Amino acid sequence: MTKIDIFSGFLGAGKTTLIKKLIAEAFQGEKLVLIENEFGEIAIDGGFLQDAGVEITEMSQGCICCSLVGDFGEALKKVMAQFAPDRILIEPSGVGKLSDVIRAVQNLGIEGVELNSFTTVADANKCRMYAKNFGEFYNDQIGHANSIILSRTDGISEQKLDACVELLKAQNQIATIITTPWDQLSGKQILEAMEHKSTLTEELKALADETARLNEIAAEEHEKLHHHHHHHHDDDEHEHEHEHEHEYEHEHEHEHEHEHEHEHDHEHHHHHHGHDADEIFESWGKETSHKYTVEKIQKILEALNDEETYGIVLRSKGIVQAEDGSWIHFDYVPGELDIRPGSAIVTGRFCVIGSQLKEEALEALFA
Repeated sequence: MTKIDIFSGFLGAGKTTLIKKLIAEAFQGEKLVLIENEFGEIAIDGGFLQDAGVEITEMSQGCICCSLVGDFGEALKKVMAQFAPDRILIEPSGVGKLSDVIRAVQNLGIEGVELNSFTTVADANKCRMYAKNFGEFYNDQIGHANSIILSRTDGISEQKLDACVELLKAQNQIATIITTPWDQLSGKQILEAMEHKSTLTEELKALADETARLNEIAAEEHEKLHHHHHHHHDDDEHEHEHEHEHEYEHEHEHEHEHEHEHEHDHEHHHHHHGHDADEIFESWGKETSHKYTVEKIQKILEALNDEETYGIVLRSKGIVQAEDGSWIHFDYVPGELDIRPGSAIVTGRFCVIGSQLKEEALEALFA
């Protein structure tokens, strides 16, 4: 039986760091496969875990919830057939909905696999900000987890940590919440919390109930349309209002009152209410042979805080060559940046994820 562990978490929360810790300290001796899903055009993380002997299946064409019957399903079946792993680790895009990923695994109907855990990693410093500004995605990740592991709790005030935990419990009363700094816990201790079976069972039941409820709503609306098609215009307006009842416009009250609406040339055919990630979030990135200094990268990342100039940047990461021939790896989330030496890749690359990105300004910044 192959165990499937899903690691959710908003952009930059620390999913990859947690997975590395578990690989080193909890999964020894197991045959592992990691399935990653990058939101955006350029996948950056693919090389980070190969040193640990993990097979990487990368998908860069959009978030998992936008390719449920395509790439994701094929990747999982291929992984099972080729590697027969003991455990599959799924790391969805930071702007994916955990409920979509769980349903995708359940709907594949592959024999010999079991959903072992679904964990959400949450940055303790950003709980309130992300819940307020991106509630549709953030609350889905929190509400469907059977364990929530807080990152960056070292040094946080007790009052702020308590407020974060209270906010999380308002969305999910049954998940195990880990607040201890990771360096004080072993990977095995974290895994034991993740595999708390009673909460997993409750979460699966809650998700099944939610799916049934959404199906009932869809059936009712279909029936209304069928019987009242001669009121086409009125029905269209009603349906539009219903579809957007809990959507992004009502949840995303950004502090600077930016309007976060994006028009799209393609139509989505998902049978659930709410937005998909690529309707709300954008990504911009490119490959480059340009050489940088650490100081230059630091100035670039600090500049990304300027929303008026560059848009609302939620995440940036990349690997670029330094002027001395070494390689610079970097990560950015609002108010926090990390620049470190790392291994080489074929050519430099970086990406920026956010909302209302100003690509020309970003192009000039990274040039």
